[in-house]
Amino acid sequence: MPDNGIISGIAGDGRLRRITSRLADAGYNVYFVGGCVRDHIMGAEPHDYDVATDAAPEEVLDVFGRDGGFKVIETGLKHGTVTVVCDHLHVEITTFRSETGYSDHRRPDGVFFGKDIDADLARRDFTVNAIALDAVDGSIVDPHGGIADIENRLIRCVGDPAERFGEDALRILRALRFSSKLGFDIEDKTSEALVSMRGLLSYISAERKYSELKQILCGKNAEQIIIGYPLVLAELVPEIADMIGFDQKNRHHVYDLLTHTAKVVSGVPAEKPYLRLAALLHDTGKPPCCIEKDGERHFPGHADISEEISRRVLRSLRADKWTAERVCKLVKYHDVNFHGSERGVKRFLGAHGADLFDDLLILKRADNAAQSPAYPRNEEFDRLESVKEKTLAEKQCVSIADLAVNGKDMLALGYEGKEIGDILAVLLALVIDGELENEREALVGYAKSYTDSADSV
Repeated sequence: MPDNGIISGIAGDGRLRRITSRLADAGYNVYFVGGCVRDHIMGAEPHDYDVATDAAPEEVLDVFGRDGGFKVIETGLKHGTVTVVCDHLHVEITTFRSETGYSDHRRPDGVFFGKDIDADLARRDFTVNAIALDAVDGSIVDPHGGIADIENRLIRCVGDPAERFGEDALRILRALRFSSKLGFDIEDKTSEALVSMRGLLSYISAERKYSELKQILCGKNAEQIIIGYPLVLAELVPEIADMIGFDQKNRHHVYDLLTHTAKVVSGVPAEKPYLRLAALLHDTGKPPCCIEKDGERHFPGHADISEEISRRVLRSLRADKWTAERVCKLVKYHDVNFHGSERGVKRFLGAHGADLFDDLLILKRADNAAQSPAYPRNEEFDRLESVKEKTLAEKQCVSIADLAVNGKDMLALGYEGKEIGDILAVLLALVIDGELENEREALVGYAKSYTDSADSV
């Protein structure tokens, strides 16, 4: 564990020193608190900085309202928070406080400002977030054993877990998020409480649940969280409950449905949250469409059902439109079999584009890797990727826009309205299938003979 001199390096940024010195010079106590202290102790670069002080909100406004090049934003005065901006660095400064009453299981009914850092730390969620660093002398205040829990890689509530989760139900998801992100285990009593109190998540807004879910799925420990806390996640995605212990009874699978899903999630890039969402949802349709034949289970149409479930879930979580559409397309096509054919790849590229094709291959590779090792498909996926690369490199025709003719050409041949789109689709299919060259003369000739034959009927 770094010594205090190294830990005090958190204030090495001159802008931070200017802010904390301003308060300290005015006679106030100043501490760095929360995630920035935790991250620095772990040797990680903090992404934002929170400061706690015994200065009342009005006093903070007065200190930074004087000349000095600071911008002050009244972020949440009734809760004691003021944001100070120094050369584009935003720092939240919050007065020491205690809280009482949480009738909505989300926010305190009453906030009381104080002068005691220990009382302020006692109201926080987890011990790893309840460490304070004196911004002046670098001393550590750690009344709840947060440093020891960092060393032991544990997420533990400050005080009674049931009380902490009852105060703010969002902490249930935050516990899973910190565990997933940091790779920490969740302490037993904290774990038991968050599972038993999961019903309180109904008090949390859809937008916050969606935000936390994405961060949980994108953590290094996502696979373990999905397997270890499916009942909690089922409060956000109800269909997960049906996946628990669901035996797929199929030669292609060696894991139950929940474990398979968790492994697919961890098998796609965390940098693409929508891919991890697609991985979580891709097989949700299996339980309702399961049929058993000759001792094996089969799931006809499960991709379509999974797409319907995905659309419903993402709508309930109020996901943005782009993410919802992307996830639903990936889920819909995750089980499509191109059979290694060029025409299948070209048709998909024309209909959906190369970006979706690339994402789909990533999902399919992860899906296959989480199945029985007796049925590897990497060579097939490599072949499909090669077909895509060749198609794009040679600028082959994959869409109506790529044809050497257009709607005006068809109009000149006598086609009208819907007929124009129909004949162009026919021409595209023939070009993709290799039955017709993408040359103007050949396409016009075929279209003319096509309409002539239709007229003679």
